Amino acid sequence: MHIAPHDNHNQAIIGADHPLVPLCYFNIVHLTKGQTFTSHVPGYETCLVPATGTIDVTCGAETFPAIGQRRANVWDGEPEGVYIPTGTAATITCHSDRAEVFIAGARCDEVHTPFAIRAADIDPVQYGSDDTKTHRKIKHILGTKYHGRVGRLLVSELYTVGAGGWSGFPSHKHDTTRLPLETRHDEVYNFRFNPPHGSGLQMLQREDGQPGDAYHIVDGSTIAIDTGYHPCCVLPGYEMYYFTILAGETQRSLVQYFQPSHAYQIDTIPGIKDMIAKFK
Repeated sequence: MHIAPHDNHNQAIIGADHPLVPLCYFNIVHLTKGQTFTSHVPGYETCLVPATGTIDVTCGAETFPAIGQRRANVWDGEPEGVYIPTGTAATITCHSDRAEVFIAGARCDEVHTPFAIRAADIDPVQYGSDDTKTHRKIKHILGTKYHGRVGRLLVSELYTVGAGGWSGFPSHKHDTTRLPLETRHDEVYNFRFNPPHGSGLQMLQREDGQPGDAYHIVDGSTIAIDTGYHPCCVLPGYEMYYFTILAGETQRSLVQYFQPSHAYQIDTIPGIKDMIAKFK
């Protein structure tokens, strides 16, 4: 499903118990200096990540000051964030002139301890190549290093490296719990382009060998993925970014099932096996 960019008035874009991706939650909050917003999503653990701007986050008795250092856009430095446990309210206070804050969530019964993720904590991986048109970088915000401290939520930022190319290829899916082959993880993306008038394409192929759907994605597009293989691409001459939320049904670690007709290309793309391992 494609949700076009719009003024969401700080209300959830993908709300709790969404009929398509019930395991995920997603909101974008816009604030100006001194403004506050309280995020409370019962039944979901969340992660607050400034796309731009600097915020203070108060969660219970703890305050995490000066989260987020980016000013111009999501290419302007490393991400930062705060993990908020299930059932806990968090108050965001805008410390900079303006802030745009992503709120990612996963349905979870476990209750953990809040913590901050600083720029130095980000776990990056780069893979692919210009020759294979698959060159990209992933910045894991809530990645494998936080197993045991987080319940079901995985949060990352994905960037195409260079201008143009494919991401999420070889095509894969993760819509069915059938270990050891695959786990069900609902997924939500929010896209940005550099320059902002760039655009791309999100494919969604339900069955191997059968025609699927395609969505024209622009700066600010949100995509919710419930089932199927889902590669995406960006037009030549533009950089693409997408904020990624993965929420597991039975476990946090993601097991991707690669489309049989394309799976052999795992061996043709430099570094992709390291990328796969980072989601487990």
